[in-house]
Amino acid sequence: MADLFGDGGGAPSERPRPSATAVDDRNDRSRPLADRLRPRQLGEVVGQEHLTGEGGVLSRMLEATSLGSMIFWGPPGTGKTTVARLLAHEVDYAFEQISAIFSGVADLKKMFETARLRRSNGRRTLLFVDEIHRFNRAQQDSFLPVMEDGTVVLVGATTENPSFELNAALLSRARVLTFKPHGSASLVKLLERAEATEGMALPLNEQARAVLLRMADGDGRAALTLAEEVWRASRKGEIFDAAGLQEIVQRRAPVYDKGQDGHYNLISALHKSVRGSDPDAALYWLCRMLDAGENPLYLGRRLVRMASEDIGLADPRALGIALAAKDAFDYLGSPEGELALAEATVYLASAPKSNAVYTAYKAAMRAAKEHGSLLPPKHILNAPTALMRDEGYGSGYAYDHDAPDAFSGQDYFPDEMDRQQFYRPTDRGAEIPIGDRLQNWAKLRRNRDRRG
Repeated sequence: MADLFGDGGGAPSERPRPSATAVDDRNDRSRPLADRLRPRQLGEVVGQEHLTGEGGVLSRMLEATSLGSMIFWGPPGTGKTTVARLLAHEVDYAFEQISAIFSGVADLKKMFETARLRRSNGRRTLLFVDEIHRFNRAQQDSFLPVMEDGTVVLVGATTENPSFELNAALLSRARVLTFKPHGSASLVKLLERAEATEGMALPLNEQARAVLLRMADGDGRAALTLAEEVWRASRKGEIFDAAGLQEIVQRRAPVYDKGQDGHYNLISALHKSVRGSDPDAALYWLCRMLDAGENPLYLGRRLVRMASEDIGLADPRALGIALAAKDAFDYLGSPEGELALAEATVYLASAPKSNAVYTAYKAAMRAAKEHGSLLPPKHILNAPTALMRDEGYGSGYAYDHDAPDAFSGQDYFPDEMDRQQFYRPTDRGAEIPIGDRLQNWAKLRRNRDRRG
């Protein structure tokens, strides 16, 4: 399907440029609705007003009648391909399109030669590269010379974070522009355009219409495709409710790639909701990930991490509950096991928070790396042989259980290292009495040092 509000649908090179004055073929029902509604000019693009609206980045570029290389970053169906075509038309650049999925070095070289020839005849080329993140680092480097000498203006489209997927040299020569998922308002505009083009309203009641917008998941092309399916399925006078809509379109799966940005964004939202003591938001993100097909055991492992990192000794039971939830899912499987994950999520989000152990661990690890291989003090070393006893191993060790309050106050750090305090308990939850004990022991240790 040709791409109206997003990416995909590799079009042949030198396809006729869109024009506001082109013959209106929107009633050609042999073509998909999304293709028929492709904007003819930049002002028709919806949902990306921060780029295409008055004062937007792209609008300013067009005012200067000069384009620089760009990377369009955003989810599917947000208009990356369409905007690239319209930009080429606005400045009268030849538009070439390739897809990193189907193209290799030979295709790139051929494209560059064509662009050089065209430039020698006085016309520039806008090269649109779909899925540019799928090119490897060496292939990405091949764009650098033609970008630098002006052979092409590169517009790359990617659904993945450019910081991770594109090399630094390419990013330094191109401006990254972020395309936002469509909100409800812009999806409503697209559906209204579709209804105007088709000359009839969607046969959906108000609730079903709202469900369709949610199913589109911010993807304009998906919204139009769903609308087209509804019109195909409807009979004269029939109006679908929400259940009927879900039956005829079989519900579009949520946009979520378990190995890419969607995965990391959602697990970050879950973790920060737990840390922020918001059980309702935490449950929502947990369910979003489960609904999208995330491995529940992965979520269980992350809950264990949250219990250690963000709750710690403020509630020592949290770690046990998180581990029990993971084991419960492992034992029960789906769908029964998900309830244990939900229980752990609510418990962790509702528990008192402390990262004192997490902070202490990092500080102790830094100290371990900085101080090298210092030996323990001899008085806490075992002396199983006579030679070791003669060397002073174990000499002067005080057995804490024989001391008052079972606390000897001896120093256990290496002789060459000053005493450190890594763990500083908070005044929350179960760390309150821990802090009190540590303060009392510190006082006893100071008294012992003064006496010693």
